Amino acid sequence: MAARRNVRSYGNTAYVQGNTVRKAMPASMPVHTPDKARRPVVNHQVRRNQEKALQMDLPYVVLMTFAVVITLAFCVHYLHLQSSIAASIHVIESKEAELEKLKAENDALEMSINTSVDLDHVYKVATEELGMVYANKDQILHYDKTESEYVRQNEDIPKH
Repeated sequence: MAARRNVRSYGNTAYVQGNTVRKAMPASMPVHTPDKARRPVVNHQVRRNQEKALQMDLPYVVLMTFAVVITLAFCVHYLHLQSSIAASIHVIESKEAELEKLKAENDALEMSINTSVDLDHVYKVATEELGMVYANKDQILHYDKTESEYVRQNEDIPKH
């Protein structure tokens, strides 16, 4: 009868305590409940609050309309700025291309002028036809002016 004191009965199965367990207690099996029983019970007040939250009243609609209009205006203004910037960049690029073209034409014209001038011919015409001669050393005056880096024509040239 001593063995009977350590045995407890759980329903149809017996549970023996101690280190000499002959039969373990079975794991409890979950009871299957239908889906409707699992849903929490929603009382009338909660349902009414949910329906009220889903309704849109006039101030809410006006506020949302105002927000949408302001957002749309910002988007249109942003797109306008982007297009004006793109147009300005295009104009700048075309002006830069025109400047490069004009520089190339200017360099070509300068090169053609420099190559077309024959310095020997200029010297020959100047000395033979026009009677020009090189200046002697006593005819050359050196002028040093410390006030400015250039000489103005309206000032008198100093005499030595």
